[in-house]
Amino acid sequence: MELNERSNKILQELVVNPRITSTTLEKKYELTRRQLGYSFNKINDWLVSHNLPEIERTRQGQFIIDRSVFAQVNGEQKSSVGVAVLSEKQRIYFIILMLLSREELSLNHFTFELDFSKNTILNDLKQAQSFLESYGVTIKYTRKQGYMLEGKEFQIRRVLIKVTYELLVHNGASKVEELALLSSEQLRRFTQKIEKFEDQLNIQFTDEKMETMPYILALILRRMERGFVISTFPVKHEDISSTNEYQVIGEIFESIDIPEEERLFMTLHLLTTNVYRSEELSDVGSRGDLIPVIEQMLQLFERSACINFQDRSQLVEKLFQHIRPAYYRIKYGLTETQVIQGSITEELKEVHHLVKRSISPLKAYIDEEIPDNEVTYVTMLIGGWMTRQGESIEKKVKAIVVCPQGVSVSRLLFNQLTELFPEFVFLDSLSVREYMEYELDYDYVFSTTMLESEEKVMVCKAFLNQDDRLRLRKQVMMDVQGYILNDIHVDHLMDIIKNHTTVHDEKALIEELNSYVHRDEESSIKRSLERRSLHLDDFIQMDHITVRRSVDSWEEALRIASEPLVQKRYVEERYVETMVHQMVRDPYIIIAPHFAIPHAAPEDGVNRAGMSLLKVKEGVSFNPDEKVHVIVVIAAEDKKKHMHGLMQLMNLASSELDRNRLMQMEETKEIHELIQSYSGE
Repeated sequence: MELNERSNKILQELVVNPRITSTTLEKKYELTRRQLGYSFNKINDWLVSHNLPEIERTRQGQFIIDRSVFAQVNGEQKSSVGVAVLSEKQRIYFIILMLLSREELSLNHFTFELDFSKNTILNDLKQAQSFLESYGVTIKYTRKQGYMLEGKEFQIRRVLIKVTYELLVHNGASKVEELALLSSEQLRRFTQKIEKFEDQLNIQFTDEKMETMPYILALILRRMERGFVISTFPVKHEDISSTNEYQVIGEIFESIDIPEEERLFMTLHLLTTNVYRSEELSDVGSRGDLIPVIEQMLQLFERSACINFQDRSQLVEKLFQHIRPAYYRIKYGLTETQVIQGSITEELKEVHHLVKRSISPLKAYIDEEIPDNEVTYVTMLIGGWMTRQGESIEKKVKAIVVCPQGVSVSRLLFNQLTELFPEFVFLDSLSVREYMEYELDYDYVFSTTMLESEEKVMVCKAFLNQDDRLRLRKQVMMDVQGYILNDIHVDHLMDIIKNHTTVHDEKALIEELNSYVHRDEESSIKRSLERRSLHLDDFIQMDHITVRRSVDSWEEALRIASEPLVQKRYVEERYVETMVHQMVRDPYIIIAPHFAIPHAAPEDGVNRAGMSLLKVKEGVSFNPDEKVHVIVVIAAEDKKKHMHGLMQLMNLASSELDRNRLMQMEETKEIHELIQSYSGE
């Protein structure tokens, strides 16, 4: 018996990606559960007919596949693609490969090489044309020259890389060599050149790339020899020619007369290629400015995930090795990197979600959307690093915030709760409708309205004053910890301490433990708050306020707003520059209509805690949807000192009446008086 096309696709998928789940297969191939079950039965019938063990399916929708199945299926693939029935997608790719690598092709060439009828091949040519449309490439036919590709050569090269990679990874090399007329000697020479390239740059490409690059470079050279050269190059010359790779390409291919545009393209292809190993970051060559971008990404992730990475420099190096080639892939539309389906496991779902939220510095740096497959690779790297150091999002308390009162109020509440519970991972701020469809796992819901939920819902106000914060934290932490602090017995605690350490002054330790355990927790929290409770007017002094009619841009607004803090040495100039770079990446900058609180991290250049305020009468656009009139720059030394003043500022921001009053004010004195009116709370 033979497998039909659908069952054959599913079997190939299972062999390539045995960790894939039933649910993922159903989505990928647009199948119902019943259809997948039917194909699964057909696959097992086929395996039995070939004296192979059946594939088992677990209750969790995962698959158990015997090694002999891998050997049989992979062996059939490598022996000859023509032995098995080629799928439509495979035929389309092979047709395009022939069009890329050969000349004077007739319909008979395709029918003979692929062993299909003329009608099938004619339909495949139509489907191939549909595939090529997104690249701006067309299939042209003339009686004299036969079938050929027409379009910009740069786009045709993109097709070449995509199709060659797909065929080699999923179908094996023999059929590619046969249809593209590539000799073993040609491929051997290019392999040697690539190995020389590795040696000179002290890098090591991944095994997968080492297998595919000789074919791609050989096909590029053949197109050049036939006169198909890149005439216009949509890449900044200096972006490529300043790299070490560009210099080495010239040395390795010095015996071949390569036009400048072609040398740039070959360099670009190598720049987009993933490496397994490279030298230390001190020798990063071009794109060394990616390092601070990666650092910012990690800071955002750490803040969201409540962790601190160990061996941070090594993690930065690992990420750089992936992100540097990803930069060129994304920037110039060469993202063909494949991610194994199902690589985001249940354990990595929350990590992936937080990575997507933290990837914004890279998006701003490249000025392009980051494709999902590139984000997935970053998730896998970070997830692996967390596992290595024993960290897990699963072990942490995860929470979401639900607020139906609009984006600004949601941001306000999200910020307050993140500060109030720094040990929690806050996944998202949602509307009620978004909450009803939310798929990630969480432990607590903080909501301004009653909700039906299997998890614990903590109903709270949109704005929390000091008493609200104390009550909410006590309520939640008692629920999380499962005990009241005063119920702890000091005698038992001492027994545990003495079992694991040497006590030098037992009497003094017992006294301190008794004092701590039997204290009035609420009043002690209040006292600790009061000890650090600087008020809003302590931070925003009269000479920290600036009033302007208009500004040219939000960058200018940010620099003007920061000027009092810079002049007084509260912050360094680099703090302002960091804020400028981070502005477009932080969704929680705007805390209320017309009201923004830009800030960076203490390590970005804060010498002393402070705030400064700029009021712009005509407003300034921070994004296409929101115009801001009041900008309060916040410089925080730590997470505590400025908190009381920040809550007073948020109280002001949440009052529509006083926000409107502030927007009408033109004198620094009356603005300061309004601030003072909120400073006694």
